[in-house]
Amino acid sequence: MNLNGKVALVTGASRGIGEALAIGLAEHGADIAIYDLESEEKGLLNTKKLVENTGQRCWSYFLDVASKPQITETINKTLSDTDSIDILVNNAGILTPSSLEGLDEKTWDAHFDVNTKGVFLMCQSVLPHMRSKKSGRIINIASIAGRQGSPTQGHYASTKAAVITLTRVFAQEVGEAGITVNAICPGIILTEMGKNNLGSEKEIKHWSNVAALKRLGYPKDIIGPTVFFASDLSDFVTGQSINVCGGIYFH
Repeated sequence: MNLNGKVALVTGASRGIGEALAIGLAEHGADIAIYDLESEEKGLLNTKKLVENTGQRCWSYFLDVASKPQITETINKTLSDTDSIDILVNNAGILTPSSLEGLDEKTWDAHFDVNTKGVFLMCQSVLPHMRSKKSGRIINIASIAGRQGSPTQGHYASTKAAVITLTRVFAQEVGEAGITVNAICPGIILTEMGKNNLGSEKEIKHWSNVAALKRLGYPKDIIGPTVFFASDLSDFVTGQSINVCGGIYFH
C-alpha cells in the first residue's frame, strides 16, 4: 500500500478521523493537503505539523465545504501548489443530535450542506483534474448510521445514506476514466464528536459490549481501509461502502 509520489486531500482534518487519516496517508508515502474551517486553525496547524513529522509535505487551507466558490478557489490554489490531486478523502462532517420531531429546519439544512452537498461539490471539483490524468481515488467517509438510522440521528443518518448513494453513482459515472469512488462507514469512533454523542461512560460501556470485538473504535482504526482504497491494491474495487465498526453492524 505504497502511496509514494501521490498527493492526498483530506477535508475536516483539524482533529479526529480527519487528523488520523492525514497522518496515516502520509506515513504510507503521500504528500497531504488538509482543509478545515478558519475557526479550526489551531487544530489544522497541529495536523500539518504532525504530517510534516512523517517526512512528507503538507499544505493547509481554510475551507467551508458547503461553499462552491470557496471550493473552486481552494482547489485551484491546491493544484497550483501541488501540481497534482491523486486522492480525495471527503471526511468533513457535523452531528448535532436531535429527535426528528423536534428538529428545526436550519439544523436539517446545515447537516445536508456539510455532510452531503460538501461531498458532492468536492467530488465535482477534483474530477476534471482526475479525468485529465485518467486516474484518481475518491474516498467518502459515511457512517453505519447511513445503513440503519439511529434515534436522535435521523438527519445525520439521512445525510450519510445519501453519501453512500452518491458513492455508488459517481463510481458508475467516472469509472471509464480510471477513477474509483468508495466509501467507509465508521461505527462508533471515540472522537470528540463520538464521545459527545454517546454522552456517558455507561453508554460507552454498553456499545463496547454490543460490538463483536468488545471495544469501540479509535480514529486510527479508519486508516487501514482508507489507505487500501487509496492504493493500487484496490484497483478493481469501486462503488463499495465498507463498514468499519468492530462488529456492531453486519449488513
